[in-house]
Order: sequence, then C-alpha cells, then structure tokens
Amino acid sequence: MKIELLSTFLEVSHTLHVRIAAENLFLTQAAVSARIKQLETELGVLLFDRSQKRLKLTAEGHRLNKHAREMLTLWQKTKLDVGIAQHNSMQLFVGSITSIWDVVLQDWLIKIHRNLDDVCLYTNTYSSLELRKQIQTRLLDVAFLFEPTYSEDVITEKVATVPLQLVSSIENQQVSDIENFITVDYGESVNSQFQRHFNELIAPRHHMSQPRVALNFILDVGGSAYLPRQLCFEYIRKKKLFVVDDTPVYEREIFAVYLAQNQKISTIKDALQIFPYIRN
Repeated sequence: MKIELLSTFLEVSHTLHVRIAAENLFLTQAAVSARIKQLETELGVLLFDRSQKRLKLTAEGHRLNKHAREMLTLWQKTKLDVGIAQHNSMQLFVGSITSIWDVVLQDWLIKIHRNLDDVCLYTNTYSSLELRKQIQTRLLDVAFLFEPTYSEDVITEKVATVPLQLVSSIENQQVSDIENFITVDYGESVNSQFQRHFNELIAPRHHMSQPRVALNFILDVGGSAYLPRQLCFEYIRKKKLFVVDDTPVYEREIFAVYLAQNQKISTIKDALQIFPYIRN
C-alpha cells in the first residue's frame, strides 16, 4: 500500500469533500477520486458513503482513519531516522498535552537545542490517552503528562511542580467581586480542589483548555483565572496582572513517561537532566 494513498484518504476524511481535498493536496479531483478508489479496492471495503451530497465515513473508514494516522507517523519517523543517520544525529520524538507545552516545555526545547547538538527534535500534541498509546507503540520516545502512568514497562519521572495562582487584571480584586472568571483545565485534581475551596463563591464565565489562551484573553478584555506562575510572572512584575490575596496556591506535577526498554534511553535521560525547572 502506497503512503500517498493513506495521506489522500486522511485529507478527504478530514474535509469530507473531494474538491477541497484536491486543492489542499495540489491534485486534480480525478486523481484524488482515483486514489480513494484504489485504496478501497486494495482493502476490499467502502471507506466513504457517497449516497448523499456530502461524503460520510463508513464504519470501515473510521477504523482506517486511526490506523492511517499511526502508519503515516511511523513512516515520517522512519524517514527522519534514515535521513539523520548520515549526520550521526539522534531523533527524539516528544509529545505532550497542549497546556504543558505552554507552561514548561518551550524553554526545555530551547535548552536541548543549545546543549545537545546531536539531537533532532520532532514534537507533537495529543490527548493524554493518545500519548500513553503512542509511548507503548514506540511512535513517541517521551511524553509529558499531568498524571503518572503505572506500568511495568514504562518509566514515569516527575520533572516539574508548577504553582498555579489566582490572578486578576484588577488590582486588589476581592474573591466575592470576581465576575469574569476563566476556568482552565489542569486535570481533575486541581478541579476538585477549586470546587472544595470556592464552592459557589466563583461562577466561571468561560472555560478554556489552554493557560496561554486564558492569559491572552484576560490581558485583552480583563478577568481572572488560575494560571501557572511561570506564565504570568512578567505580567505581574509589570503590573498588568495582580495576584488575588488570601487565595490558595495549587500545584500541578508534570511527569515524563518513556519506555524502559528504549534504545534512546541515554538520550532521553540527558534531555531530562537539562529540564529547566527544579525537580521536587
């Protein structure tokens, strides 16, 4: 099976429109249709329901979608591995949930670039469930999660403890007067603590999955949110944000997860040793 057949299938499954997929792939509509037909012939199933104006994935199409993404990721990893082998470099596939990228991983990547000359980085963002799966299938070398993974073949290592503090765009903000509160998803542990401490004192106005999105929103229109200290330190120093007094500071631990039997384990450990935040 050719890789271009899978990549074409994924584009059509994403757009559910042959014309748009063809434009995105810089192909003719006839070429896209021919590739999909060839893929269906090789698999012996229909991947799309064509009975209506808009395409719809069949049950077989949904199953292929998951496998096709994994196969393309593995192919990309193989190409990188073969290509950089000529330069005596080591590729490191790193995955994380979005909010951890915002909080600590940007600086970590920069430190790897500056200190580990022989490492080529390949990064991506996935859900917690997908990260664990990609570690097990070796599509990722190291993943970063809020919750530790308990498995005999996986090493889980705490790499950071992130303080979360309640900040506001209004100086001397009182909890009872907060109106524009943004809830940020830091996982069930922090959510439970927040509910226990504030109960009905604070009614969320908006819900956002990424700390940086919440930060930018508050800076633009005003409001309050629990944000990582590292993320809002400069804005507090410049008096664009203010810590709300007499409110609890929560902590969120960040864990690195990687396979114990990994040929790159030495490189992974070197990379984690230069993590920019103190381990507790």
